[in-house]
Amino acid sequence: MSKILNKILSKYSGDKSDLIPILQDIQSNLGYLSEEAIIAVSKFAGIPESEIYGVATFYTQFRFTPVGKKHVMVCKGTACHVKGAPQIIEGIERHLDIKEGEVTFDMEYSLESVGCLGCCALAPCAMVNEDVESNLTLKDVKKIFSRMKRESKNNDCN
Repeated sequence: MSKILNKILSKYSGDKSDLIPILQDIQSNLGYLSEEAIIAVSKFAGIPESEIYGVATFYTQFRFTPVGKKHVMVCKGTACHVKGAPQIIEGIERHLDIKEGEVTFDMEYSLESVGCLGCCALAPCAMVNEDVESNLTLKDVKKIFSRMKRESKNNDCN
């Protein structure tokens, strides 16, 4: 991991104003902010670890635990909530046998709820990595995961 961190940090000057872009870059590449990453950023930028944690915990975009290869984010904004997001989350939890905020034992899937995905006209919606799933119903949950499983098998064969 330190090679990846060094490569990321080498793109920045080490100025305090680089902190958020550095953290975003690390999370984009590693999926989360590890303790090792926080220590490396602290040494690189001369910012105390406690201050880095303070900044990172202020913003909900940052996480400190790994996510699955397929990170499922279900919108819980007002439009999605009213149109059934809580039931969609429950359906996904049952399908994956995990709770919100957890990762499957094989690290394939993780589930998170988010404030708003900005797709209110498509409510309820979710994102799996970068793909938006819209106008969701409970029936869609099983179909989406079946499709992803097929796609994974096809990718494994190539």
